Formats: sequence, C-alpha cells, structure tokens
Amino acid sequence: MAYNLLKGKRGIIFGALNDASIAWKVAERAHDEGAQLVLTNTPVACRMGTIDELAAKTGSTVIAADATSVEDLENLFAEAQKVLGGKIDFVLHSCAMSANMRKKRPYDDLDYSLLDKTLDISAISFHKMIQVAKKMDAIAEGGSILALTYVASHRTFFGYNDMADAKSLLESIARSFGYIYGREKGVRINTISQSPTFTTAGGGIKGFDGLYDFADRMSPLGNASADECADYCVVMFSDLTKKVTMQTLFHDGGFSNMGMSLRGMTQYNKSFIDENRDENGKIIYG
Repeated sequence: MAYNLLKGKRGIIFGALNDASIAWKVAERAHDEGAQLVLTNTPVACRMGTIDELAAKTGSTVIAADATSVEDLENLFAEAQKVLGGKIDFVLHSCAMSANMRKKRPYDDLDYSLLDKTLDISAISFHKMIQVAKKMDAIAEGGSILALTYVASHRTFFGYNDMADAKSLLESIARSFGYIYGREKGVRINTISQSPTFTTAGGGIKGFDGLYDFADRMSPLGNASADECADYCVVMFSDLTKKVTMQTLFHDGGFSNMGMSLRGMTQYNKSFIDENRDENGKIIYG
C-alpha cells in the first residue's frame, strides 16, 4: 500500500546491484511513494548488475559513479539535479565491501592496503558524498541522508572482521556531519542498523547462515527483511521524521536489546528442559 509519502521529492540511491540488494528494494518503495530517482553505482557494478531493469521499472535515470571518487560524486550531484529538475531531497548510501573478508584474512592478520579500501568504500565514501553535496548546495533544506549499518559497530561478531570498524566510522560520520548539516541547512543524517539480510554483500560474511539464524532466534519480532527495511527508509526520507538526526536507528526486530531469548536457549542449551511452558505448550513466564 502506498501513502504518497515522497510525492514530489527527488532522491539518489547508491548501491543497487540486483533485486537482492536493500538499495533495490528502497528504490522500488520510494518510487511507489511518488519519488523521482537517480540510481547510481560504480561503472563496473552498473555493467555487471541489473540496475537498468530497476531503472526501467521505476522510471529512473542511471548515472554511474564511484562513491570513493570526489570527481565522480561532483558529476553525479550536478547531473542528478539537471535530470530531476532541482535539489535532492533524500540520499541512500548503501555501499560496503571488505576485500580482507573476501580473501579470508582474519582480523588479527589484516592486509592494511585492503583495510584502506574497506574504510574508503564502506565509510569514507559517506563523508565524501556528504561533503560534495554540501559544498555544491545540492541537498534541499530539510533533506534526509541515510546509510545502512550493522550492530557489529557496537558489539563483536565472529567473522564480521574489518567491516565492524568501517561501520563504526560510518556512524561517527553521520553524527559529526549531522550536527553541521542540521545546524546550517536542516538536513538530517542517520544510519539504519539492519538485521542480517540475504544480499550479495551479506553472502560474503563468514558463517552468515548461522548469524542469520542466531539473530532470528534472539529477536522477539524476528529478523527484519529487505522489504521492511525499505519501508523504514521511506519513512526516514519523508517529512514525518523532520526532527530525527544523528541517530543509529536499530531495525532488527529487537535484537540489539536482547541478552538471551527463550528460542535461543532452546537451541543452544543442550541440557535445556522446557520448564517455561505449561502442559499445553503455552509460555508461563519469561
């Protein structure tokens, strides 16, 4: 169901690769809610992915850009304003990659040149994107900028490796720039900490299936899907959240506030006795 939350708004979506991408789902929902869009990814990703299909489906324009290149970003924001006919109302940053993870380098044996790339692609690109947009005055007054993050920025997760450091930096950039941009232009900047989600990027995390299952068992509402994340992003792009900024917003079914759940105990405690249920299987306490 659409509510016209983004009617008349203009947006740029970074990172849609294929229909498994969260950015892809966000673009679909933003379009459904009335937004005009520019889709962007690296030139290689645009060639290898299926972003043209998304563009056709949503009536969007594709402008290839490397999010780590200031020159590419300057061209992107200039061309996007021409195509869309005005300043940008919202931006989604959905860019993340760890070559150390791809090459199975553990955290205590990182290749530092690869770490530099992880930080540049997954976090510093966010700073570059915002800085370029601010210097060009490309974001409309009261606009909304979002990036996708993960709770590994706050807690240690086996296998998440140097991406945890990148997500910590990403969230710090949102807070630091959120103050400056909010103070000067009313632009709000937030990060959404999403549940483990089966995407192309998620598949590169060691033991992802187990991580997904663990989070789902621990979360009282279960894992949030990519479609549900898109719904949340649309609300954050809309005028309904004008005073929300500099936040890490957990969209994870409650996982981030859990210690141990009943389903988790059932799965992981070998000596577990189902003493928390009555003879009809109803939970009697906890």
